[in-house]
Amino acid sequence: MMPEATEKETPDGVQIDLISGQRMDELASMEKIRMILDGVHAGNIVILEEGLTPDEESKLIEVTMAEISPDEFNGIEIETYPRSASKDSSLLGRLMGNDGPPAKLTVIGPANQIETLHKDETLISALVSRN
Repeated sequence: MMPEATEKETPDGVQIDLISGQRMDELASMEKIRMILDGVHAGNIVILEEGLTPDEESKLIEVTMAEISPDEFNGIEIETYPRSASKDSSLLGRLMGNDGPPAKLTVIGPANQIETLHKDETLISALVSRN
């Protein structure tokens, strides 16, 4: 006879949170960062449909570095499709704050659970362990 599942048991696998661009648009930058890091702290892989702006990505890395602790949180692994080459990357464009649209897709996970195997402009291939 199989034992009955209880609320204390965790599923055998890795949870993947797929977050739509629409949901991210409803949040302020720090709310986005907190939602991402809360998911990663819980051991989840977070996939953003539309990615983050360069400023948001920098802030995510900054906050992550502040939260790293040897026994609890090893940090994040982050992979993003490259931005389109048609984006205005001139010095004047950057000075005027023309960051352009967010990246197409971003995959974020615990550093000790996700390993990028391959990345190019059309594919992100990652190995995810249950650690």
